[in-house]
Amino acid sequence: MKWERIWRVSAPAIAAAAVLLSGCTTYVSSQVTAFSNWSGSDATRTYAFTRTSEQQNSIEQATYEQLVANELEPYAFRQVPSAQAHYLVGLTYSIHGDTVAVTQPVFYGGPWGGPFWRPMGPWGPYGPFPPDYVTQTYPVFTHTLAIRITERATGKEVYNVTARNTDDESSLVRAMPYLVRSALADFPLGNGTVRTVRVRYDKRPAQLTNEVPVPQPAASTPQGASAPAR
Repeated sequence: MKWERIWRVSAPAIAAAAVLLSGCTTYVSSQVTAFSNWSGSDATRTYAFTRTSEQQNSIEQATYEQLVANELEPYAFRQVPSAQAHYLVGLTYSIHGDTVAVTQPVFYGGPWGGPFWRPMGPWGPYGPFPPDYVTQTYPVFTHTLAIRITERATGKEVYNVTARNTDDESSLVRAMPYLVRSALADFPLGNGTVRTVRVRYDKRPAQLTNEVPVPQPAASTPQGASAPAR
């Protein structure tokens, strides 16, 4: 009976916290803020990634850069060596842990214990009784990604977008695919845009890689064979 009573008291708070933390079970929602002075054409959309001193030789950095490259490709961006790039793309990212407290009222059916006790609404059959309140705390994590695009020749910032979401996911690497997709959705956004982007949740773990596909060399004519006439 003791454990049954504890469960009856705790269940409403647990359920409320689950709703608060998960939001919609099939989507990951991120808040996106963009500042833009974009005027580039498709012909100039060559870019290279730039890194801070702490990001040099970082496998994690290379993995996130590949995610960003995949999302930039549909917008006619082409990654090239730094000396040939029109734009430089820089990434900053972080994860911050916190706790959320959820307090819920719990009503009881009457002042008597025993087998006749059961949770009731606030106006049960014996008149109104004041509720008890139960507070539960749960860990939450805020994941943040910022993408900054500048002109390589002038250093002028032309696009700066930040995506941020908060949930119970303690791993930044699992959150990163959703942050990248949210940040670069509908590129380029207007200056000062603030909006919420929902990305469908994939229960399968993301298969992240830092491997860049190597272009296949053009087929050569076998030695001794004549090339086709033009």
